[in-house]
Amino acid sequence: MRELWVKVDPSLNKDDKERLINATHSIVSAYMVESGDVELARRNDAKTIVTASADGDILLMENIDEVAEAKNEGKTTCVTVTVQSKEDEKRIVNLAGAEADYIVAKCQDWKVIPLENLIAQIHGRSVLLALASDPQEAKLVLETLEIGADGVVAEIPDADEIVKIHDAIRGIDVVEEIALHPTEVVKVKPLGSGARVCVDTCDLMKDGEGMLVGCQSSGAFLVQAEVHETEFLAPRPFRVNAGSVAMYVVVPGGRTRYLSELKAGDEILIVDRHGRSRVTNICRVKIEWRPLILIEAEHENKSLKMILQNAETIRVVTEGGTKSVADLAEGDKVLVHIEEGGRHLGTLVKEEKVIER
Repeated sequence: MRELWVKVDPSLNKDDKERLINATHSIVSAYMVESGDVELARRNDAKTIVTASADGDILLMENIDEVAEAKNEGKTTCVTVTVQSKEDEKRIVNLAGAEADYIVAKCQDWKVIPLENLIAQIHGRSVLLALASDPQEAKLVLETLEIGADGVVAEIPDADEIVKIHDAIRGIDVVEEIALHPTEVVKVKPLGSGARVCVDTCDLMKDGEGMLVGCQSSGAFLVQAEVHETEFLAPRPFRVNAGSVAMYVVVPGGRTRYLSELKAGDEILIVDRHGRSRVTNICRVKIEWRPLILIEAEHENKSLKMILQNAETIRVVTEGGTKSVADLAEGDKVLVHIEEGGRHLGTLVKEEKVIER
């Protein structure tokens, strides 16, 4: 889990500082405070205090010479640098060379490119944190150059916004594990034409990865992305041909949406055959009219269904591989995510009894 620090605005009054720290101390790794606020932070259960005085846990410093001297004394050090030029980048690299434990980079006009340069040069040498003023900026710095910064320093006096930044960090660092069950196919039936949805993502998927879809919210089948090359079509590893517009698709946070609702920019969940998942964004949704096929499977006497396009390139995921819907037959086993209960606006309500046929 990457670190979340909060920089406490010294202009806040005492009560506001106390409320902020007390409301967020369970999710915040450290607080950057003025020397006079160290005791206040401790009283409100701050885990770690970063300050320029010797009373804190991490010593906030200004130059390379001070870092080297403090390190010789066995102190944990942190330096804040405003990045406005290549010279500032060089200064940060030198700080990492001097073994500063933490470096806080404040990228002003240009936010992404300087941070990319810093990540590339000091990753693994010092803990690189970047200042962020909202959850969107936090997500950006955590995903820059794919590796991202090692953490975020929130410059926000609003506890609710700090919670949102914490959630953004969790969304990147925590892989949602999804249980998948081999489930026996009991019927394969060609249907007439209907509207089906292709979901084109901003990511590339590989063999065994795709999306979870189904006619019922209680059973979502793992449909593979178009990663296989054929003599007729090149692979499209960014795409899942996800099926009928009315079907459910599993999205981040254990929620479902209708395929018909998805649009460019929305978040979607990519899942592999082991149940490991990651979040990406949708680039495009294509709805076209194509011949369809109904696939019905049975789990503990419960009938589960999905409707996909009837084409050789559409493949469902099995324990050991994948199978085209054109070759799928009764007795085959496909991977399905099983849920109990009903859904209200996409949110699972376990206590609700719902019958979906």
